[in-house]
Amino acid sequence: MKRRKEVCLIQNRDAFSACHPLVNFLYFALVLVFAMFLMHPASLAISLVAAAAYNVYLNGRRALRFQLAFLLPMLFLAAVVNPAFNHAGATLLAYLPSGNPLTLESILYGIAAAVMLAAVILWFACYTAVMTSDKFVYLFGRVIPGLSLVLSMTLRFIPKFKAQLDIVTEAQRCIGRDVSNGSLFRRLKTAVTILSILVTWALENAIETADSMKSRGYGLPGRSAFSIYRLDERDRALLAWLGFCSFYIFSGWLAGGLGWQYFPTVRGAAVSALSVSFQLVYLALCLTPLLLDLYADRVWRRMQAGGAL
Repeated sequence: MKRRKEVCLIQNRDAFSACHPLVNFLYFALVLVFAMFLMHPASLAISLVAAAAYNVYLNGRRALRFQLAFLLPMLFLAAVVNPAFNHAGATLLAYLPSGNPLTLESILYGIAAAVMLAAVILWFACYTAVMTSDKFVYLFGRVIPGLSLVLSMTLRFIPKFKAQLDIVTEAQRCIGRDVSNGSLFRRLKTAVTILSILVTWALENAIETADSMKSRGYGLPGRSAFSIYRLDERDRALLAWLGFCSFYIFSGWLAGGLGWQYFPTVRGAAVSALSVSFQLVYLALCLTPLLLDLYADRVWRRMQAGGAL
């Protein structure tokens, strides 16, 4: 029975997505909180690299193109813009044409803030790929049913709207109404037509969704909910692992082992065996989905080679 369950889970491309929604949500909550508050350079590098690697594993070349086309320019822009507005710091490098000082601390802080922002964006991209709307509704449907429904429908509407935009744009292009051709007035008229079609589709889709929910008894008292999620031994082990990592990293933050400041001078925790252990645990936490996926891929290949399937 256990072997059969492993086969079913490994058949999914992402083994971490097959875990219980509580595990998925708790993991992303932890890595997002740590990514936003741990400003140590090593912690920022770990968070960014792990998020980028997991995003590429989930979304393939599309994620890689997004990172190269959007995140790299954003990193450069944030690192350049911050010293132009933030002039704090004790290490003076030069004076800007406006007369404001350019400090080493402001440059380093701009780079750190840019890396933090990029890591958060990548973690959110991984979150949207793993935490589907049904998982979110399963976790919060009973606690905050109205809010969970609105959030899940909003997150689901964005990719559906984009897909419908591609369909409508391609259909209009086939009949000679391309937004990239013609005069400015013609392109504007075509864009307004496409927007009108999309708004009409969205309103019709909302009416159909409301009728469907009403016919299925949404909001009636005593209505039950079906769920396919069960908390098994693997999920309990992952919850224990996440609890250990969060406790150890939080303890390291309280003890100052993960501390880092940029103003007035750059200063951080001294390198020691204990501070290195905090970073290693953080690295293991960020790489947990990838390690789980690599293990599942290895088992899957071994089973295929042995003729088990």
